Amino acid sequence: MTDTPGAAFVETREYRRFREFCDACRRYRYIGLCHGPPGVGKTLSARRYADWDRVEATNPYADGGDFRSDDVPGQGCILYTATVVNSPGQIQGDVSGLRQRMRDLVRQAIRTETDPAIVAARRKLETERDGLLVKHDWLQGKPARLKRAEAAVSAAIRTRAERDRVAGDPTELLLVDEVDRLKMLGLEQLRAIFDAGGIGLVLIGMPGLERRLARYAQLSSRIGFVHEFRPLGAPEVRTLLAGWRPPGAALPADLLADAEATAAIIRITGGNFRLLDRLLTQVARILELNGLDTMTREAVEAAREVLVIGTA
Repeated sequence: MTDTPGAAFVETREYRRFREFCDACRRYRYIGLCHGPPGVGKTLSARRYADWDRVEATNPYADGGDFRSDDVPGQGCILYTATVVNSPGQIQGDVSGLRQRMRDLVRQAIRTETDPAIVAARRKLETERDGLLVKHDWLQGKPARLKRAEAAVSAAIRTRAERDRVAGDPTELLLVDEVDRLKMLGLEQLRAIFDAGGIGLVLIGMPGLERRLARYAQLSSRIGFVHEFRPLGAPEVRTLLAGWRPPGAALPADLLADAEATAAIIRITGGNFRLLDRLLTQVARILELNGLDTMTREAVEAAREVLVIGTA
């Protein structure tokens, strides 16, 4: 897990719990509610679960892709981030667009798998036509081998069309981030999408979201799972410090060498992943400015002084 898109992702215990929670919402087609303080990794975990970096990097309108139908980016899960200014119509349009993107990615994978057979059949048909153009007496009708070549082309095209038809709408789970931005009408629109779509729905927001949604009986009565995304524990922070580094930060090889520095990091960050990333980046800066090659408690405290750390 990291704050930088595309950087190495660390599968923490909280992410594994989140993944199991999303799997359950997907399997049982329930509404799930995920809440937790800022910086603990909710958005990053959602992007990881939805394979959203790959989805955003893929052009769904290309003739072919570098993936097959068993490895389509997203695998039927879409991530929608509620905008600051929103309306029911905009939410409906945005979600519909994301679902269409998932359809297009599946069709792209089908084209990647079926196009070689269609191309080969058409090439064979052209070869048969070229060979018979001057050699065959066309008054005697179409030769059998030409009919077979034409039938092979038609069969290959029908196979692709049938796979497109069977694929339908592949979306199985909708993750909605920044749900706190939505007003009652926006939440009602999400409920309508859930009721009409036969898909699972996960709402991701800040602590207190569960109490707010409890006021909307039509929505809260459909919530089947609630997941609290908690900060990392001290053992997990130590595990991260043993191998993970913020992208671009030049830090000593062993961040656990100084027990006091490690304890200071755990105390200051409180298991908040985003704050851990920011703090270590500042520590790297301070070590570089002072020509130090070992992390100390003093360096950690100095890094803490230049950060704005709010109260949870």
